Amino acid sequence: MTYDPFLDIIGYLNSAMKTINIKDAHLEFKKYLSENKRSASTIVAYSKDIEQLISFLDELSKKNIHEVTKEDLEAFLAKMTKNGYTPKSISRKLNSTRTFYRFLKVNEYVTDDPSLLVAHPRYQLAAPRILTSTEYRALRDAARSDARMFGIIELLLQTGIRIGELAALKLSDIKKDQLYIAPAEKHEERMVPLNKKAQAALNAYIKIRPITNVKSDHLFITKSGKPFLIRNIRTAVERYFRLAEIKDAKVNDLRHTFVAYHLKHGVSLVLISKVLGHKRISTTERYLEYIKDRAKENNILNEL
Repeated sequence: MTYDPFLDIIGYLNSAMKTINIKDAHLEFKKYLSENKRSASTIVAYSKDIEQLISFLDELSKKNIHEVTKEDLEAFLAKMTKNGYTPKSISRKLNSTRTFYRFLKVNEYVTDDPSLLVAHPRYQLAAPRILTSTEYRALRDAARSDARMFGIIELLLQTGIRIGELAALKLSDIKKDQLYIAPAEKHEERMVPLNKKAQAALNAYIKIRPITNVKSDHLFITKSGKPFLIRNIRTAVERYFRLAEIKDAKVNDLRHTFVAYHLKHGVSLVLISKVLGHKRISTTERYLEYIKDRAKENNILNEL
C-alpha cells in the first residue's frame, strides 16, 4: 500500500480537534460574546440566529458541529427565505453564523469554516427615513409632558447618538456642553457636542430623576431605579411616534434626521462622521444622495 502523507495530516488534525455537540457550543458561544463585551442586544440577536440554525440542524440529525457542511448552511438560509425573512435578515443570520464559526475555530472545535463558502444574498439598502421639521416638532410636543422621554427624544435628535449608546449613558458622562460616549463593541470612545436644547432637556429630566434604594449611575432609569433598557426605550419612543401620528418611523430615524439636517446645512462630512462615530466617511457620504440644495460647507452644528 502506497504511503500518503496527506492522510497523516488529516488524521492529525482530526485527533487534535476538540469535539463538542452543537448545543454546548452555543452555550459557550454566548459566554464568549459576553466576555468580549458585546452588547446585550447583540448577544440576544446572535443567540436567536444560532438557535434557529441549531433547530434546523437538529432536523437533519446533526448533533456535532464538525458534521455541518456548506450545503447544510445554504439549506438553512434557504428555509429562512422560504419562511419570509428578507435578504437583509438572511445576511445578518449569515454574519451571526460566521461569528459563531470564528469562535469555534479559535477554540479548536473545527478546523474548517464552511460559512465562509456561503455567499451573502444581494439586497439594496432602503432609503433612510428622514423626519420633516413638522414631524420632529410634533414628536417633541407629544412627549413634552414626560421629562424622561422628552429628554431621550431630544438627546437622540440633537446628538445623533445610537440608542444603545443612550441606554449605556452614565450620569458622569455629561460634561457640561459635551457628552462622553464610552467605547462599545467595535465603536471607539468619543465626545459629542451638547447644544442648548439637549442640555435643557437633560437638566429638566435630572431634576425629576427617581431617587430610589437601588444605586444606579445610569442616566436614564425606571421608577424603581433600574437602567432603562434598550427594548423599553424603543417601545416608548415608538409610542410617541404614534401619538404624534408619525407613520413608518423608528428610533434610528432620529439619527438619520440628525445627519440629513446637518448635511443639508453644509456641515462637513468629516465633522459629522466623527460626531456619529462612523468608522468610514463613506458611511456618512451615502446620505448625500438624499440631500438637495446643500449649503456651503461649514463646521457649525445647529439645533434642530
